[in-house]
Amino acid sequence: MRIFDPHIHMTSRTTDDYQAMYDAGVRAVVEPSFWLGQPRTSPASFYDYFDSLLGWEPFRAAQYGIAHHCTLALNPKEANDPRCTAVLDALPRYLVKDNVVAVGEIGYDSMTPAEDTALATQLALAADHGLPALVHTPHRDKLAGLRRTLDVLRESPLPPELVLLDHLNETTVKEAADSGAWLGFSIYPDTKMDEDRMVALLKNHGTARVLVNSAADWGRSDPLKTRKVGDAMLAADFTDDDVDQVLWRNPVAFYGQSGRLQLDLPSHDTPATHHEGNSILRGGE
Repeated sequence: MRIFDPHIHMTSRTTDDYQAMYDAGVRAVVEPSFWLGQPRTSPASFYDYFDSLLGWEPFRAAQYGIAHHCTLALNPKEANDPRCTAVLDALPRYLVKDNVVAVGEIGYDSMTPAEDTALATQLALAADHGLPALVHTPHRDKLAGLRRTLDVLRESPLPPELVLLDHLNETTVKEAADSGAWLGFSIYPDTKMDEDRMVALLKNHGTARVLVNSAADWGRSDPLKTRKVGDAMLAADFTDDDVDQVLWRNPVAFYGQSGRLQLDLPSHDTPATHHEGNSILRGGE
């Protein structure tokens, strides 16, 4: 089973997670920029973070045979902080980087006017740069949040086939699908979707334009949830081809629209020992 996790925050994960993911079949990931839990106090902290997603994290993933790409944005939660909004002016110089396969996460957290502005601005940036957009639908008031998102999308220059609406569930999937956008589902312990609900939704909705992710981050989460969905699909009589479509071909097709996906990696049997001139060795020979 080959797996592409289209939304996972590996900055928050350990090297043991990378090894476990590789062993489970994960060969590619996309890491969206997001809120780190501790509020940032200046745009400069975003830039250091963006640089790590463009350099250090792909290097670290490659040590475990996993291709790493990212999406960059001012995330919805921090769009409400005036100390952070200058990031919007700096984003164009980051969106031209080869490893950036979309603008994201953008969208709504609390559905404020500041979030309206950040979403519309960044959808326009995605269109200007010929990139897809990864859109975060809110965790609260999900249907109202989706409808507000769709209103902004309809007014934006970005076509729906370049939009991935993420964190969907049973209450939002129909209207999201009717919009023509791609459909993202986060499989998460206790909150969001779980494997059984995802399988039931796939039975009703089908596998077209559906992406499944773990959204694993610094909270209680599981970077192997994508594999668990694949196993649950097989147990529910989906075919190997169905699983491959959801867990590999669909994310490749969506992010491939950026023209920047690079999925060929050298063997991880002989990992590099230096990054940007610095040794990464910790003990041993």
